[in-house]
Amino acid sequence: MNRTVSALGLILAGAFSLSAQDGKNAPPEIPSAFDLDTTIRVEVSRVPLLFTVTDKKNRFITNLDREDFRVFDNKKEQEIREFVRESDLPLRIGIVLDSSNSIRDRFRFEQEAAIEFIRGVLREERDRAFLVSFDTRAELIVDFTHDPEELAKGVRRLRAGGGTALYDAIYFACRDKLPEDWPPEQFRRALIVIGDGEDNQSSVTREMALEMAHKAEAVVFTISTNRSGKRQDGDKVLRTFAEETGGLSFHPFQATDLEQSFANIANELRHQYFILYSPTDFIADGSFHRVEIKTRVKNTKVRVRRGYYATPPDEVR
Repeated sequence: MNRTVSALGLILAGAFSLSAQDGKNAPPEIPSAFDLDTTIRVEVSRVPLLFTVTDKKNRFITNLDREDFRVFDNKKEQEIREFVRESDLPLRIGIVLDSSNSIRDRFRFEQEAAIEFIRGVLREERDRAFLVSFDTRAELIVDFTHDPEELAKGVRRLRAGGGTALYDAIYFACRDKLPEDWPPEQFRRALIVIGDGEDNQSSVTREMALEMAHKAEAVVFTISTNRSGKRQDGDKVLRTFAEETGGLSFHPFQATDLEQSFANIANELRHQYFILYSPTDFIADGSFHRVEIKTRVKNTKVRVRRGYYATPPDEVR
């Protein structure tokens, strides 16, 4: 049964769903082949935007008002209908961890990174997170939980090997897990992707995974496990996911370098503004609408997702 919401997104996941299995050591699994005929309907009547503002030194600016901002949808200025300073929204976090053969020699580093982030960010009383690993296929290791130690145990029991299905993992996490809690403006949805950015096994494309991240209104933060001084092609992929969704991409060389990266992510998640607007002359033609927020304050930078899909409510994707 359809449910109408007054914000960007009505996502109904159909044939592809997961449920927790009974065994303690038997995490729920994701089928190796995606059912790409799953019905996903998105109705846009109002567009919610969560965003951050920083100065030239990347320090957060948290005292701005409605009149300090202008919003543009496909380059047309929009009326801001709602404005709120959101400083402490509950978090809904997906941790996507590469466990493929391509990162075997860096896997311990990756595990340490994931556990450090979980323990440093998750507040048991308010936040929830889940863990997805991927090698030849994506697998749900730990479903949504408030317990950081349960997630840490899930990370520790992973073993590296197999191909790399990065895009499948992002697609699944954004389609089937992050949208569970509604309405989206009451939570800060984030996907933390830790890996080398390579993919050689996915059944969906990079573009399809990015589109699903936009539809889930997820901010993607990426942590590269590539440890050479030279940037890799995978780093470019990770950076694209982060930049398109309003997130950040980090490239630490060892686990001990992660402290500042995790502090930056935590601050980003807890210092944001909320704007809501209704697009003028809106046509549900499935096109991607570019969104831009400008501030009247000089020497500032706004970080926000770059747009949304104007999908007809009866369109099957």
